[in-house]
Amino acid sequence: MAISKDVAYLESEMTAWRHHLHARPETAFDERETSDFLASKLESFGLDVYRGIGRTGIVAQLVRGNEPSGTVGLRADMDALDIREENDLEYVSRIPGKMHACGHDGHMAMLLGAAKYLASKGRFHGTVNFIFQPAEENAGGAKAMLEDGLFERFPVDAVFGLHNFPLLPEGSFATRSGMFMAAYDTFDITIKGVGGHAGAMPSNVRDPVVAASHAVVMFQSIVSRNVDPIESAVLSVTEVKGGSAYNVIPDEVLLRGCTRHFQPHIQDMVETRMKEVLTGLEVSMGVSADMRYERRYPAVINSAGEMEQAAAAASLTAGNDNVHTNIPPVMGSEDFAFLLKSVSGAYMAIGAGAPRPNGMLHQSSFDFNDRILSTGAAYWVSLVESLLPEK
Repeated sequence: MAISKDVAYLESEMTAWRHHLHARPETAFDERETSDFLASKLESFGLDVYRGIGRTGIVAQLVRGNEPSGTVGLRADMDALDIREENDLEYVSRIPGKMHACGHDGHMAMLLGAAKYLASKGRFHGTVNFIFQPAEENAGGAKAMLEDGLFERFPVDAVFGLHNFPLLPEGSFATRSGMFMAAYDTFDITIKGVGGHAGAMPSNVRDPVVAASHAVVMFQSIVSRNVDPIESAVLSVTEVKGGSAYNVIPDEVLLRGCTRHFQPHIQDMVETRMKEVLTGLEVSMGVSADMRYERRYPAVINSAGEMEQAAAAASLTAGNDNVHTNIPPVMGSEDFAFLLKSVSGAYMAIGAGAPRPNGMLHQSSFDFNDRILSTGAAYWVSLVESLLPEK
């Protein structure tokens, strides 16, 4: 790999930063200590640091050259997850019930390393905005930063994101033009009936448990019988709550879950059909069904030109054979999609290597692979120096 010795020299420092952040996880919009740590490092590199964007977000700006030139944005996510860590590490989470189970600690460390290198040795002409974003996990921190004037205050020609993918070979890169990651919606459904004695007098009740069971099964037919097989959608009921005794039918049952899709017309159809299923159950089973459907994240759609630029920078880092630009779309979701709806840009995956004993995201045994820190930082450096060449 064509990784600068000066970037590789930062590996031990990036590892120390990553371990520090891993031990101190903070969840959505509560990344105060994380923000303090990042701001302190970025200021020590000589960058102009702006805080409180989207509540706990940071933009650090590095300008090289006096003449007006291009501007790029590089984004890393900051937040952890509400998961109890089960690793035996020196730097294991010190916060009960919270951990960096998605690798955001590594993303921050890689972008910090690139910032330090570019501030001292970078060969570029223009402006780099290092965007450290809060609340990527479910809370829409990217949208919050946009609503706080992110691109009005810090305009960019293009924005780029990078995320570790454990199932890709270590140190490789993958992306695609157009639809890369799915849109993400959530739903909360309350089915109300009339409770009563389950064993002795079931004819006197309007059973919300049976109605909810039908809803779960019928929802699956929306994807299997209403979505074109060439297109994609996922509808999952992930939480069912109701009842408190063996012999009592409850008054209500709660269903919660999420949907995934790429096309807006599929999104519209899924929501409409869910409502129609619930309306049918109201009529046929004598219950009431109330659904709150929330459209959370749009699909991640890479701009063709920026995707090619990102792939070229990855090739400079890892070699052509280790960069894949036509992987299948991913059904996972990312609020980087909000940034891509505002400006052109591209989202890139970096391989963390598999199989590994603690290799999967959002698991209590996950730990970021420190061996790819230099690769990720070198990619950022290559991208900046390619997009903003010296004059």
